[in-house]
Amino acid sequence: MPTQNFLLLFKFTAAIAISLVTASVLTGCVVFAVADAAVTVAATAVKVTAKTIGAAADIVLPSSDKKTDKDKDAAKK
Repeated sequence: MPTQNFLLLFKFTAAIAISLVTASVLTGCVVFAVADAAVTVAATAVKVTAKTIGAAADIVLPSSDKKTDKDKDAAKK
C-alpha cells in the first residue's frame, strides 16, 4: 500500500503546483491589465489637457496666418 500513498501524495502535490503556477500567471495578467488601464487614462488626460490649452491659446493669441484686409487686397492685384 505504500505505492498508493505515494500516488495520492503525488497527485496532491501536482494539483498544488498547477494551482500556484496558474495563480501566478493570472496575477501577471491582472497586473498588466491594471497598468495598461492606468496608462490609457493618463494618456487620455494629457491629450485632453493639451487640446484645452491649445484651444485657449488659439483664443488668446492672434494668429499670424490670418491676413488683414490690406493683405487680401494686395494679393488680388
